[in-house]
Amino acid sequence: MSALPSFVGFAEEFREPGQAGIRPERFAAALNLQLQELAQLAHVHRTTVSEAPSNARLQGFMRESLQVISAALAVAQDRDRAFYWYRNAPIPEFGHRTAEQLVADHKTDAVLAYLQSVGGGSTG
Repeated sequence: MSALPSFVGFAEEFREPGQAGIRPERFAAALNLQLQELAQLAHVHRTTVSEAPSNARLQGFMRESLQVISAALAVAQDRDRAFYWYRNAPIPEFGHRTAEQLVADHKTDAVLAYLQSVGGGSTG
């Protein structure tokens, strides 16, 4: 089995060329999100995504999402499954909310801890 990419390698595909930030259009496309949906999840105005892509709140949401997706990739061992899980799979331990919903509500650490426990075999 080939080694999974590191978080840095995984996140690199979302980088704005020549910049330190994540490109919202690339992020949204990878997750099959409309830019307005991305704005709602990041709790920013809908025009922020295109007019101020370096906005700290927007960048923070995308960065935390990529951390969770990267952790899910380590558990699932499959990119498509990790993305699907992040957006669609209800997590019983969190009131059947998705990882995406939890990250939007600033519960990233809890989702990462959950994935670590699942990956270690103590849950599920």
